[in-house]
Amino acid sequence: RIAAHLRAHDDVDELDVAASLARGRAALEHRAVIVDTGRDGLLAGLDALTAGKSPASVVTGVRRGDPRAVFVFPGQGSQWQGMGVDLLSYSPAFATRFGECAKALEPYVEWDLLDVLHGASGAPPLDDVDVVQPVLWAVMVSLAEAWRAAGVEPAAVVGHSQGEIAAACVAGALSLEDGARVVALRSRIIRQDLAGRGGMMSVALPADRTAELLADWDGRLQLAVVNGPGSVVVCGEPEALDELRSRLDTDDVQARRIPVDYASHSVFVEEIRSRLLTELTGLAPRTSSVPFYSTVTAGPLDTAGLDVEYWYTNLRQPVRFEETTRALLDDGFEIFIEASPHPGLLAGLGETAESAGVAAALVGTLRRKDGSPRKFLTSLAEAYVRGADVDWETRFAGSGARRVDLPTYPFQRKRYWLEVTEHTGDPLANGQVSADHPLLGAAVSVAGTGGVLLTGRLSLSTQPWLADHAVGGTVLFPGSGFVELAIRAGDEVGRGRVDELTLETPLVLPERGGVAVQVVVDADLRTVSVHSRPEDVPAGAAWTRHARGTLAEAGPEPAHEPAP
Repeated sequence: RIAAHLRAHDDVDELDVAASLARGRAALEHRAVIVDTGRDGLLAGLDALTAGKSPASVVTGVRRGDPRAVFVFPGQGSQWQGMGVDLLSYSPAFATRFGECAKALEPYVEWDLLDVLHGASGAPPLDDVDVVQPVLWAVMVSLAEAWRAAGVEPAAVVGHSQGEIAAACVAGALSLEDGARVVALRSRIIRQDLAGRGGMMSVALPADRTAELLADWDGRLQLAVVNGPGSVVVCGEPEALDELRSRLDTDDVQARRIPVDYASHSVFVEEIRSRLLTELTGLAPRTSSVPFYSTVTAGPLDTAGLDVEYWYTNLRQPVRFEETTRALLDDGFEIFIEASPHPGLLAGLGETAESAGVAAALVGTLRRKDGSPRKFLTSLAEAYVRGADVDWETRFAGSGARRVDLPTYPFQRKRYWLEVTEHTGDPLANGQVSADHPLLGAAVSVAGTGGVLLTGRLSLSTQPWLADHAVGGTVLFPGSGFVELAIRAGDEVGRGRVDELTLETPLVLPERGGVAVQVVVDADLRTVSVHSRPEDVPAGAAWTRHARGTLAEAGPEPAHEPAP
């Protein structure tokens, strides 16, 4: 109906369409936003939405009951050359705050903030610790201001390592001047007194298992960061890290050296305590109106205590990000927005949320090599469809956009003559049997082999709850889903128990469109496998096998034991 109305009114331009579509109604759970630069693209997005397709221009989601959003600020690692430059001419709020951050840094640095971002001749390299940390701080604080200008106010903030400095400024606990002083002077001390003597490495293991391993190195290695249930960072002597890496490779444990030559959150930091306390004397923290969740104490903290001693402890003690995330989830927060040039914490945060049984909404801001206005608008849309309070009217203020009057109810009519319609969507009409399952559409016996084939289609538009299983922005079909498909296939052949099931390849769900799924039970009626392929490939394209297992007879029901 919207598309028909817009096609009938040539005086409505693309800004009108964007403003109208973005508005939505707060009471509706299912939301959609179409992001495009022209009328034809917006109309194509509407047609795709009507057809249940999900091209790159269409963002859909289900609104959560609690619209409160947590702003998340990562530590070092999300930087890239040119990050945020495109927003300087697009977002006045971002540009203004960025200029204020640059001015606040001037007394402590000998380089120009914009020159570093542009990689100008004579500017220091972005990878130097006393350059990248102040630059990241300025970009993250400015991105948070861009979110605020779009109506998304933080209900709480959380920072990771140096990200806590940005979090403190955004919450109002530190002035920009104090924030610039902490990030610039502390990173300078790190380069001068710690660089070249240590290293850090991410390890895909739980914290307790990692601690057991590190005991073999007798203090040469320490646990620096706990990001999630199966993700930590280890720091210490470079040679000891190499030894640990060799053992992890032998045990087939994923590990990656972080490109730094110092060891934050280790005993090395104790050597710079005196200098750090001296050079940061005079900070004036204050109690903030926005709750500040500390990754030092793993919970809410009165920000009047963010004095110089705190910023030493922040650098010395392990980053308790997983514990702090659980505290936020326990307090009812479900929407997390990472205000950074590239999402670095959403994967660990997603693992923690999944282990806590919370379907959290995880939203980034920009991505590496994509800091365009369109990317920022898409991030706003991703937050909006999940329930965040985006103020689209303010966002489009001054652009010439206006609301478009649309029909408030569908046009209705009743024909006099009966109509005969072919029910082509009925499996029985196509010689199949309905699978009676939310993920599978039909089941059919395979002639000549005795096996059974169940088919279905997975997409974020028809099964939006699958979007809750996202890791680092990538939606993965959950392991429990493969088990459910295997159980349903077993029911079809009278074997209602899965004896074993091996997951071989992750099933990645595309942001737009869907994938065809086949669950195959072989002729022995015991071997089951799950396959998929994108729905837009030729008919002869290969299928990918994701899981394979064995079905068994359903065991007897457990005997009822009376209560004592």
